[in-house]
Amino acid sequence: MFIQTERTPNPATLKFLPGVPVMTYGTANFPVAAEAGKSPLATALFGVEGIAGVFLGADFITVTKGDDKDWDIMKPQILGAIMEHFQSGNAAVTDDGTAAPAEAGELEGIALQIKELIDTRVRPAVAQDGGDIVYKGFEDGIVYLHMQGACAGCPSSTATLKNGIENMLRHYIPEVTEVRAID
Repeated sequence: MFIQTERTPNPATLKFLPGVPVMTYGTANFPVAAEAGKSPLATALFGVEGIAGVFLGADFITVTKGDDKDWDIMKPQILGAIMEHFQSGNAAVTDDGTAAPAEAGELEGIALQIKELIDTRVRPAVAQDGGDIVYKGFEDGIVYLHMQGACAGCPSSTATLKNGIENMLRHYIPEVTEVRAID
């Protein structure tokens, strides 16, 4: 197994590409080790000293390190944990019974248009950088988004939200006046 790595716009996060599917549906975000119980892969990664977060995408894994840690020391250990996991044949997440993101059928009007734009134009681009942006709601002209993976804590995330996503949504949907990130 050959695992590729890519830098992300967030210097504290690296993207790992194992060359095999990671998640069969959706994504999984583990911002702290205590939340990784349902994921053998995330649990193994949190076993590496200095890991501050793990995000699992369709075909990639993003790992966030603590500020005082060095990628040169951590990277071989992370690669070993990923390789060992995939050689075991275990699923990345054992309980995929988490709440699925809001489906298009549950939304209507402007909210549906916003979610479709986020899903078709924003999420694929953000996934290339090792992250994800999830639609959380629309109220009084404000779109609420949750940033995960490499996007969470990224120095350029505010610029991405304001200059990229907000401008695009305002162009297509005049009712949108602002975009805000929520935890």
